Amino acid sequence: MNIRPATESDLPQILDIHNDAIRRLDAIWSEAEETLADRKAWLDDRNANGFTVLVAEEDGRILGHGSYGTYRSRSGYRKTVEHSIYLRDEAQGRGVGSALMEALIDDAKAKGFHLMVGVIDSKNEGSIRFHARHGFEMLGVLPQSGFKHGRWLDQVNMYLILNDDPAPPRGW
Repeated sequence: MNIRPATESDLPQILDIHNDAIRRLDAIWSEAEETLADRKAWLDDRNANGFTVLVAEEDGRILGHGSYGTYRSRSGYRKTVEHSIYLRDEAQGRGVGSALMEALIDDAKAKGFHLMVGVIDSKNEGSIRFHARHGFEMLGVLPQSGFKHGRWLDQVNMYLILNDDPAPPRGW
């Protein structure tokens, strides 16, 4: 398995993984599947803003992808990123998610980000345990903050402090 930056040629496979998650899971709080143009705009935006999109590839097949991006748009949040990782079913339990997570954390640290946030459906106990194994701590639960498949979803917030840098100077 190879972890590498995503390219435009990876987008059809990334789109398959993404839309499968929209259809089947509560991980993406959207009910509308995306198009290839949507995923291209997403990749272009990530790249233009210095964020990272990685894929886990094996024999030309994308097993999963991970990325991080803007947590909130106000300037005071510019050292905080929110990440996501999505895998094909057959990649579950093979270390693919961990390899992507470790690479995302290393990349975010190298780029000087201070905090990484994970937003998880509260019923996704596997993802909560996965994040805890990678050093993320539970911040809290925001009840009924979203809905999908005809029911309310509770949002678990987890965080990982990436470095012990002091706060940037005023006006930075």
